Amino acid sequence: MQVVIPILLSVLIVAGPAAAETIYVSNEQDNTVAVVEGAGMSLSTAINVGRRPRGMALSVDKKLLFVALGDDNRIDIVDLAKRQVTGQLPSGVDPEFFVVHPDGKRLFVANENDNLVSVVDIASAKVIGTVDVGIEPEGMAVSADGHYVACTSETTSMVHLIDAGTLDLVDNLLVDTRPRAASFSPDGKQLWVSSEIRGTVTVFDTTSRAEAGKVQFEVPGIRREGVQAVGIEMTRDGATAYVALGPANRIAEVDTRTLAVRRLYLVGQRPWHVALSDDQKRLVSANGNSGDISFIDLEDEEVVKSVPVGRGPWGVVIGP
Repeated sequence: MQVVIPILLSVLIVAGPAAAETIYVSNEQDNTVAVVEGAGMSLSTAINVGRRPRGMALSVDKKLLFVALGDDNRIDIVDLAKRQVTGQLPSGVDPEFFVVHPDGKRLFVANENDNLVSVVDIASAKVIGTVDVGIEPEGMAVSADGHYVACTSETTSMVHLIDAGTLDLVDNLLVDTRPRAASFSPDGKQLWVSSEIRGTVTVFDTTSRAEAGKVQFEVPGIRREGVQAVGIEMTRDGATAYVALGPANRIAEVDTRTLAVRRLYLVGQRPWHVALSDDQKRLVSANGNSGDISFIDLEDEEVVKSVPVGRGPWGVVIGP
């Protein structure tokens, strides 16, 4: 017994962080945020929010979840301890996606119908500025140092670079057709932008703003037009990127140095977005057409479980 107990305690300590994680999924057809317990990979409850929830993000202290409501033109504030909506923020018209600035004070929101990015002050619950961008803005990203915010415009096929301090539009960069998501590398040296129609990810050097490379995706047995790159998630060390491939029902694992696709994971139908666990050992995809999320064990390189969460899962966030 004196040998077994320390071993068991060490196992529990290692397993603790993963067990404590909770997965939040926006169901745009159910008007809910599904809550899935990370330890058992099981649906716990659903939080009622406004109409057509899509983009989500945690507050800097990870106590609140912000949820963009496209059909209500607002952002709901969910208290994660209470698991209920406790406040609202203005967002501009048709908020699609947004990011929380690293200062924890502002949201940058893509307003799809108004071709704007709205800047929301969280404390005062007011829109304190707007930036004109291209047609149908959707994807948003912010650099780790908070200097730049990026916004993709689907119809204009551009990614717009915004100075987060001055709100000046710094540059407009052409990308492949119908850009969806954007992601800065952790060191801020690169900006990755997915193209839904072309099924590519374009990589830019953020200093020169020149194209630094392009990721091409091929899925055996799937026509090229069926491979549509959407959500992007990058590891903290910047070595790996995960890209959701929409109707191809795959998540691609990409080597960020070589831009080569290492492997493909078969998940549910029409994955939109993905999220990494805090220990970087597990990836979760929100699968819009099959109404579930898929758990991928990145160490064993396999999909281990799918969990039904509701109708039209779109965004996914992993929190404490």
